[in-house]
Amino acid sequence: MQNCLARSAALALLGVGALAIPEASAQSDPGAACTDLRNEVFAAGHVTSARVVEAAGTAPAYCEVRAIALPAINIEVRLPLEGWNGKLYQVGCGGFCGILGRGDDDGGFVNATGPGIARGYATATSDSGHHGLSVVDASWAAANPDAERDWGWRSIGETNRVAQAMIEAFYGKPSGDAIFQGCSTGGRMANMAALRYPEMFQGIISGAPALDETGLAGAGLAWIVQANTGPDGEQILNTDKVDLIGDEVMRQCDGADGAEDRVIADPRQCAVDLSSIACKDGAAGGQCLTPAERAVVEKWREAPVDSAGKTLFPGGIPEGSEPFWPTWLTGTKAGAPALNPLFAKNFGAYMAFTDDPGASYETTDFDFDRDPGRMTEAAAMYNSDDPDISAFRDAGGKMIVWHGWADAIVSPYKTIAWHEAAEKAAGGAEALGAFVRLFMVPGLDHCGIAPGAGGISQADLDPLGALEGWMESGKAPATIMAGD
Repeated sequence: MQNCLARSAALALLGVGALAIPEASAQSDPGAACTDLRNEVFAAGHVTSARVVEAAGTAPAYCEVRAIALPAINIEVRLPLEGWNGKLYQVGCGGFCGILGRGDDDGGFVNATGPGIARGYATATSDSGHHGLSVVDASWAAANPDAERDWGWRSIGETNRVAQAMIEAFYGKPSGDAIFQGCSTGGRMANMAALRYPEMFQGIISGAPALDETGLAGAGLAWIVQANTGPDGEQILNTDKVDLIGDEVMRQCDGADGAEDRVIADPRQCAVDLSSIACKDGAAGGQCLTPAERAVVEKWREAPVDSAGKTLFPGGIPEGSEPFWPTWLTGTKAGAPALNPLFAKNFGAYMAFTDDPGASYETTDFDFDRDPGRMTEAAAMYNSDDPDISAFRDAGGKMIVWHGWADAIVSPYKTIAWHEAAEKAAGGAEALGAFVRLFMVPGLDHCGIAPGAGGISQADLDPLGALEGWMESGKAPATIMAGD
């Protein structure tokens, strides 16, 4: 009730309340009420379009409103024409974002509003504050601290502000509970919401969160790229050796958890000796690893360090992630480039440093002694790994954090480290467990994008259902697996 009153007061200050459409009007002619939102006025932004979208698949008919929060955050709000459950479901976005609603193009729940509106929520998402040619494109950030700030944190609050204005105008009342869901960058945004907007969301779902963006996209990905770059500047380990490595990892580690199912339950229980597949007597065929290739894998298993041996980011590519290396680390057999090096190059060129080096930057330029200290300003905007989320706890919030153990881009070890630190900050595991639950999923790709062993993917997860049950009953979930 207090949150609803606060939202109503804020909307009144913005001048929204005077233009609100009575709820009866929306119910009697929802189509007209929808298109009338084109004329809705709110501070520091404007509506660009409003139209009715007919029911399709699991989605009911809804009013699609697109708006801009100044300077450049593109926002989409979806308002069910009938059967609104009185709540808001807001989602984050992936990579360096820049593409509005991309999550709904992939057919899953990750960073997608579809599952929310299918359950009767009003939904909201944004492009995080800029247009990008792809999610690995960071050129928008060149000498553009406003856009970096919006991507880092401000788009979360602005998307919510605009969504609440549209909800108030269309339904005649603000939303009740609000849930935020995101994975990868969206997961980073989820934790950021708990830190910067602790009273805004009553439930948060944080998947494979890129909590320490500067540590990950800076030192972490630079370590991976430099390890796999030869003196001639060419890639050392290529896709043709990935199956060889993956099969050997499974041979040595599959049974470490007591079950031989081609799924490694916890990579920390496994230590692989690659000497068994090392090339003998100078041979360099497809069925063995050269010394240089073996050195790449061994370095990938380590955390990045500086010259003094100081760990710069909790890391190491986890055992069991090998099926996903072509996407993230080595490039595919069809010729598609690996994504990790693209993220690393663009982050270093345009987002990491106060003075952007630009397109001439190469990830091999990253200096593990000098450059971590040069990312202080970026860390203040992007990073959401502060383990003290007591303000979110005090507001009554509940959070589900999930991560795949086979993630080859966003380290699951960082999520584990954050959770351990959060336990200490909260006063122990029991105290943290009262409002935060962590689920580590064996064999799962980054955000469950591609099917892993046994076909497991994001389609097998239902963190929203688990969170709803927790918020409604007060009983913490024991699983986020769909159907359990």
